Amino acid sequence: MDALPVYLLITILLIAVVTDLRSMRIPNWLTFPAIAAGLAYHGITQGLDGLLFSLAGLGLGFAMMLLPFILKVMGAGDVKLMTAVGAFLGLKGVFSAFIWTSLAGGVYALVVLLFHIPQLKAIGSSIKTSFTTMMVSGEMSYHAATEGQKLPRLCYGLAIAAGTIVSMYFSGKLAIAFPGVIPAP
Repeated sequence: MDALPVYLLITILLIAVVTDLRSMRIPNWLTFPAIAAGLAYHGITQGLDGLLFSLAGLGLGFAMMLLPFILKVMGAGDVKLMTAVGAFLGLKGVFSAFIWTSLAGGVYALVVLLFHIPQLKAIGSSIKTSFTTMMVSGEMSYHAATEGQKLPRLCYGLAIAAGTIVSMYFSGKLAIAFPGVIPAP
């Protein structure tokens, strides 16, 4: 992979982070052209093999994010962003990016929790009340936390960007795109 797709993917990721932090959305006007750009780049530069490389990454990127989306843990923009990452990085690259994204997402969630201890305590209290009710009455009912006690939603585009960039660093793609600035791993 040469430098152009790395520059393009980093630009897409940075725009996704900004829009996600501002509006808690990663828009289609960013993700769909990003997917098309990844497919087009590999298809044009490497022919059918490149297109298949890109499609395999796209499919795995989508598949890995589908279950969290179905469980309503992840938004559709996050799924499409990881799909675009797959279109650029291929099968191995998107798998590595997903692993690093998961780690970045975990760290991000822990940091958010540290800044929301009162809400975390309220949620714990709700779970304790629900469990106590179930043990005493035998009824399964969840006593939800009130709106002010809920934890904030995470902007997972930040974790996707961080994980993808770390993955590109360890694969040497950033050293190729930024020679003399970023050392090879």
